[in-house]
Amino acid sequence: MLVAITQLLCCQLVGEVIARVLELSIPGPVIGMSLLLIVLLYKETIPQSLESTAEGILSHLSLLFVPAGVGVVAHLTVLGNEWPAIVGSLIGSTIVTVLVTGWILQRLHRGRFDES
Repeated sequence: MLVAITQLLCCQLVGEVIARVLELSIPGPVIGMSLLLIVLLYKETIPQSLESTAEGILSHLSLLFVPAGVGVVAHLTVLGNEWPAIVGSLIGSTIVTVLVTGWILQRLHRGRFDES
């Protein structure tokens, strides 16, 4: 388990270094997890220790939403003043996400099924 956590943290560190050196607007942990995904796809297998550690972390994922909830409560006045823009961006981004996802799925499934 310790080795797997070290691997995850090293991926996050490498991603953070890349993000800061290249001055990217993408968060370092996202870059690090993308690098981990690439490595795992290349190896074509997930080590058991990494899999069990990731499952353990994901089983407690809801705890990570506590700070976000506290932040929302702490800034209720700002949210109250900006609610039209927030609701509009949420609806707009949801529509764009559904459209893009549908378009990508159509592209991926094109030619895979006999349409007769």
